[in-house]
Amino acid sequence: MQTMQEIFARQKRALFFLLALLILGWAFTGAKEIFAGLLLGLIFGLYNFWILIRRMEQFDKKLDQGKKVSLGSGLRFASGVAAAAIAMSMPENFNLISTVIGLMIPYALLLVDRIFYHVKHQS
Repeated sequence: MQTMQEIFARQKRALFFLLALLILGWAFTGAKEIFAGLLLGLIFGLYNFWILIRRMEQFDKKLDQGKKVSLGSGLRFASGVAAAAIAMSMPENFNLISTVIGLMIPYALLLVDRIFYHVKHQS
């Protein structure tokens, strides 16, 4: 089984590649608001994903010690609200729908990665 750090490193590479593609889309297409919203959402989504990985590691350590810990849902929710607030406050620069889609991209990639992993390692 893979560790969370290995999964996060692979996901981070894929997300940075996607960020580069979105920057190219923003620079060379006429849909700047859509690509800017995707970029904004993806940046906040990557931050949320990083928080989740960090909290899961803390959760494992504290669970072994018998302590109580949360997974930081409030902080991740607030980050999502902040991304949506930025998109809503500057609608001429960011598309709200694409920002929300961008927030979900890291989780969608994680789901796809896990499906491929289990199909590949199924025996």
